[in-house]
Amino acid sequence: MAINIKPVSDNSPSKVSAPVNKAKQNFWGAEIRLGAAKISLEQRMVFTERLSLLLETGVSLLEALKAMQLQTEEVLLAEIIGSLIDTISEGKSFSSALEKHPEMFSTTYISLVFAAEEGGFLPKVLNQLLNMDEKNSQLRSNIISALSYPAFLIVFSVAVVVFVLVVIFPKFEDLFASIHDQLPVSTIFLMATSAFVRHYWVFIIIGLSATIWLAIIWMKSTAGKLAFDQFKMRAPFIKDIYTQIYLSQTLGVLGLSLSNGVPITTALKASQGVVKNLIFIRFLDDIRNHVNEGRGIAIGFTNASIVPPMVRQMVSTGEQTGNLGMVMTRVADFYERELTKRIALLSKSIEPIMLIVMGVVVGLIVISLILPIFKLSRSVH
Repeated sequence: MAINIKPVSDNSPSKVSAPVNKAKQNFWGAEIRLGAAKISLEQRMVFTERLSLLLETGVSLLEALKAMQLQTEEVLLAEIIGSLIDTISEGKSFSSALEKHPEMFSTTYISLVFAAEEGGFLPKVLNQLLNMDEKNSQLRSNIISALSYPAFLIVFSVAVVVFVLVVIFPKFEDLFASIHDQLPVSTIFLMATSAFVRHYWVFIIIGLSATIWLAIIWMKSTAGKLAFDQFKMRAPFIKDIYTQIYLSQTLGVLGLSLSNGVPITTALKASQGVVKNLIFIRFLDDIRNHVNEGRGIAIGFTNASIVPPMVRQMVSTGEQTGNLGMVMTRVADFYERELTKRIALLSKSIEPIMLIVMGVVVGLIVISLILPIFKLSRSVH
C-alpha cells in the first residue's frame, strides 16, 4: 500500500512542527561552539544518556535536570542546564528550552524532542539520539585513525627534505664547486633549491602564509565553497566517499525523524543542517519541492544523479510500503559500514604509495650526493 505524503507548507502549522534554528548546526562535528567556549560531542552524549536514564526511572523532567545540574562538574554545561530549568519552570516546553541553545542542540535534536513531547515517548527518542551521536562519533574516529598515519608520513617526508636542503647540502657546496660543470642535473637542481630556500626562507614563509590565507578566504566565499563542493562530488574515488558520508548522515536523520512522527518537510530541513555540501543541500531542496507539490519523496531521489541506484530503489520501495523511516535507517546503517570499509581500504592504499614516494625522494637525494663524491674521488686518484 503506497504511503500518502501530504504537502506541508514551511510556513503552515502542523501536528509536529519544531522551530528551526537560524544558527548553523553540526550534528556530525566533534565540537559544538558556544561563544568562545566549547561543548564537546561527548558531553552532549553524557547529557542525553543521563537524562534518558533518569526519565526511565520515573523522575520528572524538571527534577532530572536539577539532579544533573548538581552532578555536573563542567561550568558551561551546568549553566546550560540551569537555563533549561529556568525555561521549563516558566511553563514552556523542553524543546523550546533546547531551542535557546542551538550551538549545543541541533535542529534534528530539537525536532525529535518536540515530536517526543507530543507523543509521550521522550526517553525512547533520547536513546535514539544518543545512538546516532555514538555512531557519528565512532565514524569520525575511524576516519581520523585511518588517515593519521598517511598524514604523519607526508609531514615527516616534508620535514626530512627541508632538513636535507637546509642543513646537509650547504656542507657540500664548496666541495662541489670545483666540478660544477660535471655535476648531475639532480645535484645542480637540489643545490639551487637549497640556496633559494636558505636565502629567501622569509619570503617563502610569507608567500605560503598569504596563499593559505587567501585560499581560506576563497573557500569561505560562496563561489569557493561551491567549487570545492562540486570537486568533492565529481572527483574519482573521492566522490564515492563523500556521497556515502552525506547519505549516511541525511538518511540517518530522515529515518529517525520520520520514525518518530516528524513531518517530512521538517525532517528534510533538519537534514540540511547536518550536511555541509551545497550540491547535496540543493538536492534536498529539490526533494522538499517535490513533497510540497504532492509528488512524494522517491521521485526526488530517482531524478538525482548523485544518488546510487540502490538508494533510489530502497526509498521508492519504502514509500510504497509505508516503511520509509525504517528503510532510510537501514540504508544509513549500510552506508556507515561501507564507509568504514572504504576508509580502511584508502588508508591501506595510501601507506605503500607514500612509502614508495619517500623511497624515491630519499634515493634521489642520496644519489645526488654520492655521485659527485665518486667523481671527486676519481679526480683525486
